[in-house]
Amino acid sequence: MFFIKYHALGNDYIVLNPEDYPGWKDAPSPVQIRTVCHRNFGVGSDGILWGPLPSKTSQFGLRIFNPDGSEAEKSGNGLRIFSRYLYDRKLAPSDGREFTIETPGGQVTSAVKDAGRMITVAMGSVSFRSDRVPVRLEEIGGSAREVINEKLRGVAGRDFLFCAATIGNPHCVLPLAGAEVTPEFAKHYGPHIEVHPAFPKKTNVQFLHVIDRSNIRIEIWERGAGYTLASGSSSSAAAAVAHRLGLVERHVTVHMPGGEIGIEIGGNYEIQMTGPVTRVAEGKMDAEMFGVKLP
Repeated sequence: MFFIKYHALGNDYIVLNPEDYPGWKDAPSPVQIRTVCHRNFGVGSDGILWGPLPSKTSQFGLRIFNPDGSEAEKSGNGLRIFSRYLYDRKLAPSDGREFTIETPGGQVTSAVKDAGRMITVAMGSVSFRSDRVPVRLEEIGGSAREVINEKLRGVAGRDFLFCAATIGNPHCVLPLAGAEVTPEFAKHYGPHIEVHPAFPKKTNVQFLHVIDRSNIRIEIWERGAGYTLASGSSSSAAAAVAHRLGLVERHVTVHMPGGEIGIEIGGNYEIQMTGPVTRVAEGKMDAEMFGVKLP
């Protein structure tokens, strides 16, 4: 049961190739996912990348699973890691040419640079529309619209101003004073916002501090994964929101506990993300691992 593990700024994923797992039918089960990702009872990771898969629209197909067993529509760090995996397996171009990957959250275009250590992904366009994120309007009032600086009520005894965004997966961005953008703050409020009634599909959460017109800092609570050191889709959403608010230019460096990602914001909020990937390990999982009941 072969696996390979990478991290992107401390956000680590395990890549499982379906060809190595013929007995797992279409995809690993939620129990298998939780076991593999468990830091004590499994290999340990922030998620599983299941691919490459056949695709009718792209060169490669990919499914992304969170450590709680749920499926994510898209992951920026996951896509960079998967691109590195394809490069390492000599499936993707080694000369910097672009290739396409299909996810449930839409198609992206990727290019591998610097011998696989740096990846650029065209993530698609960010939308702030309530009907696309989605945001449940009965929780915030009014008709379908861009959700910018709206009030999110009843979050662990506090109300926040927030902006909603999607880049194929849902995000809730909270612009805050710098002193509040801490790991402790994210861990306290993130779990409540993730499952807030305003978000029918739950949401990823970014706690945003704008440093200057070229730099922002975020802390991240990921849907289905929890507190995370870095996130590509979160970086994309937070940078797009900061630009939509008129606080940054189109070239933004996103600072996170795990490191930095470069974001370019094009017309119609099309996002190009560039960041590093590091190969961690490869090995074989033993079937005995799956006979242990998780706590």
